[in-house]
Amino acid sequence: QVQLVESGGGLVQAGGSLRLSCAASGSTRSINAINDMGWYRQAPGKQRELVARITNGGSTVYTDSVKGRFTISRDNAKNTVSLQMNSLKPEDTGVYYCLADGYRRDYWGQGTQVTVSS
Repeated sequence: QVQLVESGGGLVQAGGSLRLSCAASGSTRSINAINDMGWYRQAPGKQRELVARITNGGSTVYTDSVKGRFTISRDNAKNTVSLQMNSLKPEDTGVYYCLADGYRRDYWGQGTQVTVSS
């Protein structure tokens, strides 16, 4: 089992920045089995969508709407993944969830609210 705890959400004005962090904990075997980690978000009335993912080796993928504004990073020694969000827009508002792609299953954090006011 892997537990994911997110932090760093909040309320920010358009154009501002936030940094989300997610810490993974669990047995050594479960932690070592994690492949990709990432961030998804869910806006009110919409489905959960990919924001960014990062592999063990550091390869990244971003959804088009955040390219050039968001940066995902990972510290494998500390079992953490972060999302630096710059130039935030009202359409970035939603609950942001951390993901860990583990052995035979995905793990999700509890979510952290990000609200961008216009």
